[in-house]
Amino acid sequence: MDDHPGKSPDHLTINVTHRDDPVFEVTEADAFASARKYPNIVVRGPLFGLAAQRRGERPRWRLMGELDTGFPQMARDELNSHLWFKAKDDTEDRAERRSLLAAVARLETEPVNEVTADGVRYRIVRADEFARIGSGSLEPPRATDPDDDGWDLDAPESSRTKDFVVDHAAAVGLAEGIDRAGLLQLSYTADRFPHDVRADSQRALTTHPGVVLLPTTFRVVERKELSWSMVTGQHATPQAARRALVDHLTRPMPQLPDLPDMPELPAWMKVDEKEQAIHDRAAKKFMARRRPNELLVRGRRFEVVRAERVMRIGPDGPERPRPSDTDDYGPSQIHPLMDEEGNITYGT
Repeated sequence: MDDHPGKSPDHLTINVTHRDDPVFEVTEADAFASARKYPNIVVRGPLFGLAAQRRGERPRWRLMGELDTGFPQMARDELNSHLWFKAKDDTEDRAERRSLLAAVARLETEPVNEVTADGVRYRIVRADEFARIGSGSLEPPRATDPDDDGWDLDAPESSRTKDFVVDHAAAVGLAEGIDRAGLLQLSYTADRFPHDVRADSQRALTTHPGVVLLPTTFRVVERKELSWSMVTGQHATPQAARRALVDHLTRPMPQLPDLPDMPELPAWMKVDEKEQAIHDRAAKKFMARRRPNELLVRGRRFEVVRAERVMRIGPDGPERPRPSDTDDYGPSQIHPLMDEEGNITYGT
């Protein structure tokens, strides 16, 4: 029996298109070349963030931030703050404020993954972060990845994830369509994952059978003998990751001033001036190169790598946190009480 007569539902549709555009052609060729050179993937684990669906936007959802937290509760707290400040600063309507504060109250006491406030659906969403690998190396930035210039370490970072529209049926190029088709059966199977994690991952193939690739991000990792360790968080462009590496090398943790009765800092917190001079010189040489993606300093190898994220999609949109996704802490009140008039009560 045909369960989906006629047009396939959006969460099962991969809409591949072709554009007569030189940039599109070069980007597609770059993606195919990278797939041959880095044919396998390594999954780092889940990330969590926020998505919203406003009236008239079904079945699409819009990401509200970076989707870069490691625990669902951190995203719930982020939503708690978003709604509380929206009630405080963005409305004078009592009914709207009442609706927002009712959602805040739930988030203060329950580990909920979806609330509705003033007609907007808000959801805690998850995605799996992964990197492509070939011949023992993680994939670096591609020549066609969006990038910027400059070495101003205090420059504000752009975002390609915030306001990204999660639309499974949106038109994509052939390379991304093939990528998504290859990721449809991605699940946690390695023995290093607990049984409940593997079971939830397998179940998600049925409950959320579609996949969407989110905008690529970039990280700095340190290459170890048999693995890699993360040095920086996510960045929207390779150059932003390069700036983060320079910042990591040239701006070590400052020493605290000597105060009476203050214990001596442990050795790992102290800045070695000779070591710092070596890092400064290495950073200067790094910045003199054209779009560098590797740096070797004192036997340590730092690499700028692509970090991709795949989000599973079901009939009702992006996947929420799974039962096996763990939290270090639970919900709590993180802002003062506010009434529907906007009056705030501080203290108890």
